[in-house]
Amino acid sequence: MMHISFSELKMWAECPWKHRLVYIDKIKKFVGNEFTAFGSALHTLCEHAIVDKIQDDEFDEFFEHVFEKEIARLLVKGTELDQKLVDDMLNQARLLAPQIIPEVVKHFEGYEVYSVEEMIYEDIKDFETDYKFKGYIDLVLKTPDNKYHIIDWKTCSWGWDAKKKSDKLVTYQLTLYKKFFCQKHNIDPLLVETHFALLKRTAKKNNVEIFRVTSGPRKTRNAVDLLTRGIKTIKSGLRIKNRNSCTYCEFRNTEDCPR
Repeated sequence: MMHISFSELKMWAECPWKHRLVYIDKIKKFVGNEFTAFGSALHTLCEHAIVDKIQDDEFDEFFEHVFEKEIARLLVKGTELDQKLVDDMLNQARLLAPQIIPEVVKHFEGYEVYSVEEMIYEDIKDFETDYKFKGYIDLVLKTPDNKYHIIDWKTCSWGWDAKKKSDKLVTYQLTLYKKFFCQKHNIDPLLVETHFALLKRTAKKNNVEIFRVTSGPRKTRNAVDLLTRGIKTIKSGLRIKNRNSCTYCEFRNTEDCPR
Protein backbone atom coordinates (compact mmCIF):
# COMPACT_ATOMS: atom_id res chain seq x y z
CA MET A 1 0.00 0.00 0.00
CA MET A 2 1.39 3.38 -0.98
CA HIS A 3 1.48 6.16 1.58
CA ILE A 4 2.50 9.77 1.98
CA SER A 5 3.73 11.58 5.09
CA PHE A 6 3.56 15.27 5.79
CA SER A 7 7.35 15.49 5.41
CA GLU A 8 7.04 14.10 1.90
CA LEU A 9 4.14 16.39 1.05
CA LYS A 10 6.06 19.41 2.33
CA MET A 11 9.13 18.52 0.26
CA TRP A 12 6.96 18.13 -2.84
CA ALA A 13 5.34 21.53 -2.20
CA GLU A 14 8.76 23.15 -1.79
CA CYS A 15 10.37 21.50 -4.83
CA PRO A 16 8.93 18.62 -6.88
CA TRP A 17 12.38 17.93 -8.34
CA LYS A 18 13.95 17.42 -4.92
CA HIS A 19 11.00 15.23 -4.00
CA ARG A 20 11.81 13.02 -6.99
CA LEU A 21 15.46 12.73 -6.02
CA VAL A 22 14.73 11.81 -2.40
CA TYR A 23 11.50 9.80 -2.57
CA ILE A 24 11.54 8.31 -6.08
CA ASP A 25 15.24 7.94 -6.89
CA LYS A 26 16.12 7.31 -3.21
CA ILE A 27 19.13 9.66 -3.26
CA LYS A 28 19.95 10.96 0.19
CA LYS A 29 22.88 13.32 0.62
CA PHE A 30 22.01 14.80 4.01
CA VAL A 31 22.59 12.35 6.89
CA GLY A 32 22.31 14.84 9.75
CA ASN A 33 24.37 17.35 11.70
CA GLU A 34 24.76 18.79 15.20
CA PHE A 35 21.31 20.38 15.02
CA THR A 36 19.46 17.21 14.02
CA ALA A 37 21.34 15.28 16.72
CA PHE A 38 20.32 17.87 19.31
CA GLY A 39 16.72 17.78 18.13
CA SER A 40 16.53 13.98 18.21
CA ALA A 41 18.06 13.78 21.68
CA LEU A 42 15.79 16.48 23.07
CA HIS A 43 12.76 14.83 21.50
CA THR A 44 13.67 11.57 23.24
CA LEU A 45 14.12 13.42 26.52
CA CYS A 46 10.67 15.02 26.20
CA GLU A 47 9.07 11.65 25.56
CA HIS A 48 10.67 10.03 28.61
CA ALA A 49 10.11 13.08 30.81
CA ILE A 50 6.37 12.92 30.09
CA VAL A 51 5.90 9.16 30.24
CA ASP A 52 8.56 8.00 32.70
CA LYS A 53 8.52 11.20 34.77
CA ILE A 54 12.29 11.68 34.80
CA GLN A 55 13.33 13.85 37.73
CA ASP A 56 15.09 17.19 37.24
CA ASP A 57 18.39 15.86 38.58
CA GLU A 58 18.31 13.07 35.97
CA PHE A 59 17.83 15.31 32.92
CA ASP A 60 21.50 16.11 32.33
CA GLU A 61 22.71 12.52 32.42
CA PHE A 62 19.82 11.27 30.29
CA PHE A 63 20.27 13.95 27.62
CA GLU A 64 24.05 13.55 27.48
CA HIS A 65 23.71 9.81 27.00
CA VAL A 66 21.22 10.11 24.12
CA PHE A 67 23.01 13.08 22.53
CA GLU A 68 26.35 11.26 22.57
CA LYS A 69 24.74 8.30 20.80
CA GLU A 70 23.37 10.62 18.10
CA ILE A 71 26.77 12.29 17.69
CA ALA A 72 28.52 8.91 17.48
CA ARG A 73 26.11 7.83 14.75
CA LEU A 74 27.06 10.89 12.69
CA LEU A 75 30.77 10.33 13.21
CA VAL A 76 30.47 6.77 11.95
CA LYS A 77 28.97 8.19 8.75
CA GLY A 78 31.94 10.54 8.36
CA THR A 79 30.10 13.75 9.23
CA GLU A 80 32.37 16.63 10.22
CA LEU A 81 31.19 18.18 13.46
CA ASP A 82 31.93 21.41 15.32
CA GLN A 83 33.02 20.29 18.79
CA LYS A 84 32.49 23.75 20.29
CA LEU A 85 28.91 23.75 19.03
CA VAL A 86 28.39 20.27 20.47
CA ASP A 87 29.70 21.46 23.87
CA ASP A 88 27.49 24.56 23.71
CA MET A 89 24.48 22.38 23.00
CA LEU A 90 25.12 20.30 26.09
CA ASN A 91 25.09 23.46 28.20
CA GLN A 92 21.99 24.79 26.45
CA ALA A 93 20.13 21.55 27.13
CA ARG A 94 20.92 21.86 30.84
CA LEU A 95 19.06 25.19 30.88
CA LEU A 96 16.19 24.08 28.67
CA ALA A 97 15.32 20.60 29.92
CA PRO A 98 14.00 21.49 33.42
CA GLN A 99 11.49 23.89 31.84
CA ILE A 100 9.69 21.25 29.77
CA ILE A 101 7.37 19.64 32.33
CA PRO A 102 6.42 22.88 34.15
CA GLU A 103 5.37 24.41 30.83
CA VAL A 104 3.29 21.35 29.92
CA VAL A 105 1.61 21.39 33.34
CA LYS A 106 0.88 25.12 33.01
CA HIS A 107 -0.86 24.69 29.66
CA PHE A 108 -2.62 21.37 30.27
CA GLU A 109 -3.52 21.29 33.96
CA GLY A 110 -4.68 17.89 35.18
CA TYR A 111 -3.66 16.16 31.96
CA GLU A 112 -3.28 12.46 31.37
CA VAL A 113 -1.10 10.97 28.65
CA TYR A 114 -3.28 9.55 25.88
CA SER A 115 -0.49 8.45 23.54
CA VAL A 116 3.17 9.00 22.70
CA GLU A 117 4.66 8.61 19.22
CA GLU A 118 1.28 7.43 17.97
CA MET A 119 1.35 6.10 14.43
CA ILE A 120 -1.28 7.35 12.01
CA TYR A 121 -1.83 5.19 8.93
CA GLU A 122 -5.21 6.09 7.54
CA ASP A 123 -7.13 5.87 4.29
CA ILE A 124 -7.49 9.15 2.43
CA LYS A 125 -11.22 9.30 1.79
CA ASP A 126 -11.52 12.83 0.38
CA PHE A 127 -10.77 11.71 -3.19
CA GLU A 128 -10.18 8.46 -5.02
CA THR A 129 -6.65 7.27 -4.30
CA ASP A 130 -4.78 4.17 -3.20
CA TYR A 131 -2.56 6.27 -0.92
CA LYS A 132 -2.74 6.30 2.85
CA PHE A 133 -1.65 9.16 5.09
CA LYS A 134 1.18 8.17 7.41
CA GLY A 135 2.55 10.09 10.37
CA TYR A 136 3.72 9.89 13.95
CA ILE A 137 2.15 12.20 16.52
CA ASP A 138 4.70 13.15 19.17
CA LEU A 139 2.27 13.46 22.07
CA VAL A 140 -1.47 13.45 22.75
CA LEU A 141 -2.73 14.63 26.13
CA LYS A 142 -6.27 14.46 27.43
CA THR A 143 -7.48 17.12 29.85
CA PRO A 144 -10.35 16.98 32.39
CA ASP A 145 -12.65 18.91 30.01
CA ASN A 146 -12.56 15.80 27.77
CA LYS A 147 -10.43 17.50 25.12
CA TYR A 148 -7.52 15.93 23.30
CA HIS A 149 -4.37 17.93 22.67
CA ILE A 150 -2.04 16.97 19.83
CA ILE A 151 1.47 18.29 20.50
CA ASP A 152 4.45 18.37 18.16
CA TRP A 153 7.90 19.17 19.58
CA LYS A 154 10.04 21.52 17.48
CA THR A 155 13.62 22.44 18.33
CA CYS A 156 14.83 25.83 17.16
CA SER A 157 17.36 28.49 18.10
CA TRP A 158 15.61 31.50 19.63
CA GLY A 159 12.03 30.85 18.49
CA TRP A 160 9.64 31.45 15.60
CA ASP A 161 8.37 34.79 14.36
CA ALA A 162 4.70 35.42 13.57
CA LYS A 163 5.22 34.64 9.87
CA LYS A 164 6.53 31.15 10.54
CA LYS A 165 3.88 30.46 13.17
CA SER A 166 1.22 31.04 10.52
CA ASP A 167 3.08 29.47 7.57
CA LYS A 168 0.73 27.01 5.86
CA LEU A 169 3.53 24.56 5.07
CA VAL A 170 4.27 24.47 8.80
CA THR A 171 0.79 24.47 10.33
CA TYR A 172 -0.79 22.06 7.83
CA GLN A 173 1.19 19.31 9.57
CA LEU A 174 -0.99 19.66 12.65
CA THR A 175 -4.13 20.19 10.56
CA LEU A 176 -3.65 16.86 8.82
CA TYR A 177 -2.59 15.09 12.02
CA LYS A 178 -5.82 16.28 13.63
CA LYS A 179 -7.95 15.19 10.68
CA PHE A 180 -6.56 11.67 10.55
CA PHE A 181 -6.33 11.28 14.34
CA CYS A 182 -10.06 12.05 14.53
CA GLN A 183 -10.73 9.62 11.68
CA LYS A 184 -8.71 6.86 13.37
CA HIS A 185 -10.43 7.20 16.74
CA ASN A 186 -13.84 8.44 15.53
CA ILE A 187 -13.51 11.59 17.64
CA ASP A 188 -15.40 14.85 17.07
CA PRO A 189 -12.87 17.41 15.73
CA LEU A 190 -14.34 19.98 18.12
CA LEU A 191 -12.80 17.95 20.95
CA VAL A 192 -9.27 18.08 19.50
CA GLU A 193 -6.82 20.97 19.71
CA THR A 194 -3.34 21.14 18.20
CA HIS A 195 -0.17 22.76 19.50
CA PHE A 196 3.47 23.26 18.65
CA ALA A 197 5.93 23.13 21.55
CA LEU A 198 9.04 25.13 20.69
CA LEU A 199 12.24 24.08 22.43
CA LYS A 200 14.41 27.18 22.08
CA ARG A 201 18.08 26.28 22.27
CA THR A 202 19.69 29.75 22.45
CA ALA A 203 16.98 31.73 24.23
CA LYS A 204 18.14 33.35 27.48
CA LYS A 205 14.84 32.57 29.24
CA ASN A 206 11.45 31.00 28.52
CA ASN A 207 13.11 28.26 26.49
CA VAL A 208 9.87 26.29 26.10
CA GLU A 209 6.95 27.92 24.30
CA ILE A 210 3.69 26.11 23.64
CA PHE A 211 1.21 27.75 21.30
CA ARG A 212 -2.05 26.58 19.79
CA VAL A 213 -2.62 26.16 16.06
CA THR A 214 -6.26 26.39 15.05
CA SER A 215 -7.54 24.03 12.36
CA GLY A 216 -11.15 24.68 11.44
CA PRO A 217 -13.13 23.27 8.49
CA ARG A 218 -11.78 25.78 5.93
CA LYS A 219 -8.14 25.21 6.88
CA THR A 220 -8.71 21.46 6.83
CA ARG A 221 -10.17 21.68 3.32
CA ASN A 222 -7.18 23.73 2.17
CA ALA A 223 -4.74 21.22 3.66
CA VAL A 224 -6.60 18.35 1.99
CA ASP A 225 -6.52 20.28 -1.31
CA LEU A 226 -2.72 20.47 -1.02
CA LEU A 227 -2.59 16.75 -0.21
CA THR A 228 -4.78 16.02 -3.24
CA ARG A 229 -2.61 18.09 -5.61
CA GLY A 230 0.53 16.54 -4.20
CA ILE A 231 -0.56 12.93 -4.66
CA LYS A 232 -2.00 13.51 -8.13
CA THR A 233 1.11 15.36 -9.32
CA ILE A 234 3.47 12.75 -7.86
CA LYS A 235 1.52 9.97 -9.59
CA SER A 236 1.59 11.89 -12.88
CA GLY A 237 5.39 11.93 -12.87
CA LEU A 238 5.57 15.71 -13.38
CA ARG A 239 8.81 17.06 -11.87
CA ILE A 240 9.51 20.79 -11.85
CA LYS A 241 12.48 22.53 -10.27
CA ASN A 242 11.58 25.32 -7.87
CA ARG A 243 14.55 27.68 -8.12
CA ASN A 244 13.31 29.63 -5.10
CA SER A 245 14.16 26.64 -2.89
CA CYS A 246 17.74 26.18 -4.05
CA THR A 247 19.65 28.29 -1.51
CA TYR A 248 20.08 25.70 1.24
CA CYS A 249 19.41 22.56 -0.79
CA GLU A 250 22.00 19.78 -0.53
CA PHE A 251 21.48 18.97 -4.23
CA ARG A 252 22.27 22.49 -5.43
CA ASN A 253 24.76 22.54 -8.31
CA THR A 254 25.36 18.79 -8.11
CA GLU A 255 25.12 16.20 -10.86
CA ASP A 256 21.63 15.41 -9.59
CA CYS A 257 20.49 18.99 -10.01
CA PRO A 258 22.75 20.96 -12.35
CA ARG A 259 22.06 24.62 -12.98
